[in-house]
Amino acid sequence: MDTSIIAGRNSVTEALKAGRSVTKIYMTAKKEAPPLARIRTLAKERKIPVEFVDTRAMERLAQGVRHQDVIALAAAVDFADLDDVLAKVQEKGEMPFLVLADGIEDVHNLGAIIRTAECAGVHAVLVPQRHSAPINETVAKTSAGAVEYMPIVRIGNVTTTLKQLKKQGFWVLGADMVGEENYYSLSADMPLVLVIGSEGKGISRLVKDNCDVLVRIPMFGRINSLNASVAAALLMYEVARKRHREKWVRK
Repeated sequence: MDTSIIAGRNSVTEALKAGRSVTKIYMTAKKEAPPLARIRTLAKERKIPVEFVDTRAMERLAQGVRHQDVIALAAAVDFADLDDVLAKVQEKGEMPFLVLADGIEDVHNLGAIIRTAECAGVHAVLVPQRHSAPINETVAKTSAGAVEYMPIVRIGNVTTTLKQLKKQGFWVLGADMVGEENYYSLSADMPLVLVIGSEGKGISRLVKDNCDVLVRIPMFGRINSLNASVAAALLMYEVARKRHREKWVRK
């Protein structure tokens, strides 16, 4: 299995807590911040070697990624199998909720989408083999460690995947600036796939044709669109709000 770099205090901490296969940790010498002490404790519990290096060596290891004085070498993220994901959802008796990133090539956007998906109770994030950002150290860091918990499914043809999911009873929601339905009124009481397109082009035409409904987020200012990850966050939490409304009201 390939080795990947995990950089940053939150990302390394979550990787260790999640049981990720970490082989070695590097820290900047003479740094004693509490989060770094926590990482050393977790590493000691798992018998993972920690090596202290100078600032120049740390910058070289980080390869341009903001590291916050700590880097871990780990096995690359394993992609999940969609059938396995759905089987586990069924075992839990939950209503499936998937997010599909259509043409999201910016690593920061993809990382932010994965982070919000994990927080909002999404069961998996689907990423195409082509025209998608790589799941690299920048995605991991931007996700604040969510890649350690959120199943990420690598798919082939997007339209084929959507057609297969629709046969299984999924309703496909597409985020679109001129969608026919306001996102306030979207229904969430069925298995859902939320499709998020790239900032520049949005959802591709063929994918849009396979959506059951296109939902829009109303704009009240002079700018006519949101960042892709922000739009995704609003839509994911609207689904979560409607599915967990009673629980939230009680709290």
